Amino acid sequence: MRAIRRGDTGPAVHEIRSILVGLDLLDAPADLYDDATETAVRAFQQSRGIGVDGVVDAETWQALDGARWTLGDRTLFHSVPAALAGEDVRALQERLMEMGYDTGRTDGIYGARTARAVAQFQREVGLTPDGSCGPHTMHALRRLGRKVVGGRPQWLREAEAFRQSGPNLMGKTIVIDPGHGGPSDLGVVVPDGPLRWTEADLAFDLAARLEGRLAAAGMRVHLTRGPAPAEPMTGAQRAELANNLGADLLISLHLDGHDNPAADGVATYHYGTGNGLTSTVGERLANLVQREIVVRTGMRDCRIHAKTWELLRLTRMPAVRVDFGYLTSPVERDRLVNPLFREQLVEAILAAVQRMYYPVEQDVPTGSIDVRKLRMVLAQS
Repeated sequence: MRAIRRGDTGPAVHEIRSILVGLDLLDAPADLYDDATETAVRAFQQSRGIGVDGVVDAETWQALDGARWTLGDRTLFHSVPAALAGEDVRALQERLMEMGYDTGRTDGIYGARTARAVAQFQREVGLTPDGSCGPHTMHALRRLGRKVVGGRPQWLREAEAFRQSGPNLMGKTIVIDPGHGGPSDLGVVVPDGPLRWTEADLAFDLAARLEGRLAAAGMRVHLTRGPAPAEPMTGAQRAELANNLGADLLISLHLDGHDNPAADGVATYHYGTGNGLTSTVGERLANLVQREIVVRTGMRDCRIHAKTWELLRLTRMPAVRVDFGYLTSPVERDRLVNPLFREQLVEAILAAVQRMYYPVEQDVPTGSIDVRKLRMVLAQS
């Protein structure tokens, strides 16, 4: 769909405003995308962990469309090929996870795994295990309390599987995702005299450097795109590629931009929702990446944040997105366009990935890993 923003008019704007009215974010529907509409969209994006820009793009529209439904409004079932999706599905997944059933990621999509979890619940409470969530299943859900206390079982399973994979990088599969790419999706673009720096080009350079370093450490490395793809990829397409490759980790590389040239710093994002549900392993990886970059480069620490972007929500492995500073900051741009500085960033990521596979009780201080020795260890093994 075409992105809808302030100043636009028409039936699509009316529908957006009607949904926002239903969510108590606007007073009345209308056909004009005015300042109040933009403010309401920003509030909605913030509440859903989407990038906050006040523009209704495909991802924001999907979230708005799903927000029409609350759990119990409709019967939920596994539909092929067009799966049911919405806030009611996400609420059901969270409820089942709290009770100890394995629904996978709380992605708001009623897929086969969610249907199996519903059927298991139905079997245990004496209902017909058809995998659909109608009035009888909802009644049973409402009258039963949580089975698991003290942690989200899905994330505990994820953390345990990660721990059991061992400390070696050898043979692990990682997907590196250079953000943006394609003639119509260059990301942040900054003219600099006769030069023009683009987020897409610098992200790919970082990805190519990281690919070489991780491969030298024994990992199987895949990039989601080449240096000049013919068409841009959506977050869902990148997530599907990583899932099909059976990746153990995914790291997405981006740069940031802002109207204020003083804005600077590095931030890292992991999967998580506004109500505290988060990927434990993804959050740990985000923390390690963020701390390694800050300590090794001295960049401003803009901390880690939970988001529900498609790339983080639809991947079946721990995934993070790193925004390596602001191209729009003259000071930070001078560092980012320096290949030696980009090598520092790559070393920080490599150190964080290695620390991910150390047991927590054997972790080492931030900035202490000499990543040059990782290749030597591999050569000697």
